[in-house]
Amino acid sequence: MDNETIDIDGPGFAALEREAPVLARLRRFAQGLDRVPWFARLGEPPKASLREAAQGYLDRLGFPDAELAILPDWEDAGAAAETEGWASPAWEAEELARADLTAQALTLLSEDALDIGLRMVASHAGEAARAAMEEEAAYWDVAEEGYRNLAVGAAAQVSHLAALSLIAAAADPEMAADDSLFAWKMKLFLEGRWPVGVVGNSFNVF
Repeated sequence: MDNETIDIDGPGFAALEREAPVLARLRRFAQGLDRVPWFARLGEPPKASLREAAQGYLDRLGFPDAELAILPDWEDAGAAAETEGWASPAWEAEELARADLTAQALTLLSEDALDIGLRMVASHAGEAARAAMEEEAAYWDVAEEGYRNLAVGAAAQVSHLAALSLIAAAADPEMAADDSLFAWKMKLFLEGRWPVGVVGNSFNVF
């Protein structure tokens, strides 16, 4: 059988050169998600590192004066998450940032490549966060599955958003991925917490 020559045109080859390093970076990020201490310090008194991460996130979100409020238990955290307004100013600020990052990511990756990368991140994040949640739910004796699902969903979402920040930083050399809005939100999860959201002048963190 004759060897077939694979013909990749100029633009197609350029796209592969551009996308492969970014997808490799996303894979490394995804593989590191099982080392995040998901939900390991829920309800604990705030340390200085938590306060720093909270302020970094709030500054970049546009709510620098919001006060950190530690939620003491699952009932309070679940209730706060369920009542958080989907059209609140803080939620809208995050949505605008997400849309901007998505647009930047699509200057570097095709829609298919972006979808592949984000699905990979979602898979790793979901598995890691759910495994951690099973341990925490047993420790806390959390019977309400809806609360557990909200927390795992928040972990998956922040992983998605942090991944978008990584891609956008690759597209824009002047952007520092570790200083972005969603990098600071990820730092709150790295503290073992669940940042539930900003309501009024309070930033609720479990």
